[in-house]
Formats: sequence, C-alpha cells, structure tokens
Amino acid sequence: MQDLESIKQYLRKFAKDREWEQFHSPKNLAMALSVEAAELVEIFQWLNPEQAANLNAKQQAAAADEIADVLLYLVRIADRLDIDIAHAVTQKMRKNEQKYPADLVRGSAKKYSEY
Repeated sequence: MQDLESIKQYLRKFAKDREWEQFHSPKNLAMALSVEAAELVEIFQWLNPEQAANLNAKQQAAAADEIADVLLYLVRIADRLDIDIAHAVTQKMRKNEQKYPADLVRGSAKKYSEY
C-alpha cells in the first residue's frame, strides 16, 4: 500500500470483512483518531527535546505504530465523508501560504493573528 487510494480501498475491505461499517461513523472514527493521536503524544511525554529527537528502538517502533494508526483513521474518516485528502491538503496549504507569508513569518512561531 503505497498511496492513499490503496490504503482507502484496503480499509474499506478490512471493515466490510469484519462487518464494522456500522461502527465507522465519522463521529466514532474521529473519537478513535483522537485516542490514537494521544497515544502518539504519550510516547513523547516527559522526554526532553533531545530525547524526543532521538527515540530508542522501542520508542521508535511504538511511534511508527501510532503514526500508522493516526493515518489509517484519517483515511477512513475522509472516505466516510467523501473527502479527497490530496485535494484537501492542497487547498489547506494554499490557505496557509496566505496566512503565513514567508517574508513575514520567517523564523517566528507566532500565530497569523499575532503579526
């Protein structure tokens, strides 16, 4: 599975084969996504910046699993809502380019409403 479309098709079949479509409402999927995102955050909890940038093998494997879970739920939600992720990303980046012009925000972490 090298692209979002093949992941989407795989997840559709995975859910259908298990009769899980009934549980995959956008609300339920969004809730599950938030849990997986929290599990990713938990890996970094209490680490200093250097430790967070240099995970050990166990932490790296756990992060990979949680990143995969987050992506899988995002793809599944998008499928259920009939959202093309690539198009949504393109549109959002265009908005971000407008909100955060490079010449105004270079080197700053301020929110767009602060400059």
